[in-house]
Amino acid sequence: MAEQLEFFAIPSPCRGICESNSRGFCRGCYRNREERFMWMKLSDNEKRKILRLCHQRQLRELRNKEKDKEIILQQPNLF
Repeated sequence: MAEQLEFFAIPSPCRGICESNSRGFCRGCYRNREERFMWMKLSDNEKRKILRLCHQRQLRELRNKEKDKEIILQQPNLF
């Protein structure tokens, strides 16, 4: 497979919300500790791979939040 030329550096996905969730991923950018610390040393291909992983992690968290909402809505109203 031919490598695509990149004219601009791949920016960090950091949003400035630097808190870890229960699984160890940043709540803002969904990177783990090692991915955050090594970002400047990674190649563009490695950065793209991490960005894909972050997107998958974000989608997974959104799906889990939707499931939690459904569970809460299914409980009978006591009032």
